[in-house]
Amino acid sequence: MSANSAEAPTEVDVVLVKAGRTKIRYASVLLHDDGTRVAVRAPWAGAGVRDFGFVRFEAGDVFTEYYWRDRWYSVKEVRSASGALKGWYCDITRPAVLTGSELVVEDLDLDLWRSADGTDVRRLDEDEFAESGLTERDPRAAAAAVAALDELERLARGDDFGDLLA
Repeated sequence: MSANSAEAPTEVDVVLVKAGRTKIRYASVLLHDDGTRVAVRAPWAGAGVRDFGFVRFEAGDVFTEYYWRDRWYSVKEVRSASGALKGWYCDITRPAVLTGSELVVEDLDLDLWRSADGTDVRRLDEDEFAESGLTERDPRAAAAAVAALDELERLARGDDFGDLLA
């Protein structure tokens, strides 16, 4: 189903859940839904500037976000207000669930960054993941999360990373 389908909503609320609570909710425009992968576009939804040291997210930035119903991650292409590619921020999540106009994604603490030129690929928040208790609470989900991070890192270090989003 594409965003042009009469059945598909043109706007989707992305709901990021962490530890059972809504971490953030923001409006986005549905670009595509093929039944497995959902693509949306949204402006930076954070409050103010988020400076990671290796990238800054700020007002005017545009995120094209890709979510899968059968994969344990999402990939967000980040562009500045001028359209310059900053890179890709990837969240390790449970598979996404789209119900009506609400896309719910459970964040599992692990993240990955890939710079626009592909020279900077870094794993993020492994300490938060270890402290989350997921390994003890849900070992199967923890194993799937670690495997997803390993897969994303392998893809991010390769020349075919863009194929993931094509």
